[in-house]
Amino acid sequence: MAAAAVGVVAIGVVAFLAYGGLGPSGTPRHRLTVWVEASRLGQVVGTLEADAARVTTAVADHRDARVMHTICGVLLTDAQSANGDLPTPDGGLTNTLARAYELEYEAGNDCYSAGSTNTELLNRSAVERREAATQFSRALDRVEQVTGRPLSTTTTTEPGGGGVFG
Repeated sequence: MAAAAVGVVAIGVVAFLAYGGLGPSGTPRHRLTVWVEASRLGQVVGTLEADAARVTTAVADHRDARVMHTICGVLLTDAQSANGDLPTPDGGLTNTLARAYELEYEAGNDCYSAGSTNTELLNRSAVERREAATQFSRALDRVEQVTGRPLSTTTTTEPGGGGVFG
């Protein structure tokens, strides 16, 4: 747990320094590109999408409460951590990501509370995960619109991949 806290602080410091403390100067494109790279937005979104998919699979496989608590706890923790990267230099993107992170957090919390038996909470979690996916799609569209480049959401890198934009 302490290592995770140190990691979150380190990411925050790197983002703060890369973003120039109060933010880099330059065009909106430049500012957003710097923020996207510093925050590792593509990996963050990819991680949350993978977390949500694991929840969906666990529900479909009727996993026991212990497994559900673990998987759902990871989703809500990752969503809470991602929210710490906000704000972005783009107000609309900040709002969209904040909503997506909030939905994923709520989905994880509802899923965790449901365990393996409360279908009402499991169904609500599913709705929240679908709404979050819509918000992530909007966020990625906004990043592409401002930066002029699509953002990869893969959580792994390939040698010579050329950075977060592919």
